[in-house]
Amino acid sequence: MSETLTGGCYCGALRYEVTAKPFFKAQCHCRACSHVSGGGPNYFMTIPSAGFSYVAGVPKSFVRNDLDAPVTREFCGECGTHIVTRRPGLDAAILKIGTLDDPSAYGGPRAAIYTAEMQPYQQIPDDIPAFDGLPDP
Repeated sequence: MSETLTGGCYCGALRYEVTAKPFFKAQCHCRACSHVSGGGPNYFMTIPSAGFSYVAGVPKSFVRNDLDAPVTREFCGECGTHIVTRRPGLDAAILKIGTLDDPSAYGGPRAAIYTAEMQPYQQIPDDIPAFDGLPDP
């Protein structure tokens, strides 16, 4: 990636920079992502942790304590915008595309994941692979 990507929450209290090239771009259809996205698939890109940093504000976080390996969701404490998910064992920030200042920089998903949980009204582009869960590394 040759340029820094920037973004933040809806109210502007939380801002971030991306300085590393994403290593995975996808849309997730799992039930948890449908909750967070408001019903549609969750469009995201996965960035090495060292290439993602908050430059203004401090996120709040949420972890479900009733799950064996819960993810951590980071969001703005003022407006509630979900910015990043962090998965145990993965040294990466899973960034929500809608929070980019220029979402077109995403370029589109390269895969659809957790399609086993997909809702009938959700759609997958014809030109990307679809996986019932996570693809093999």
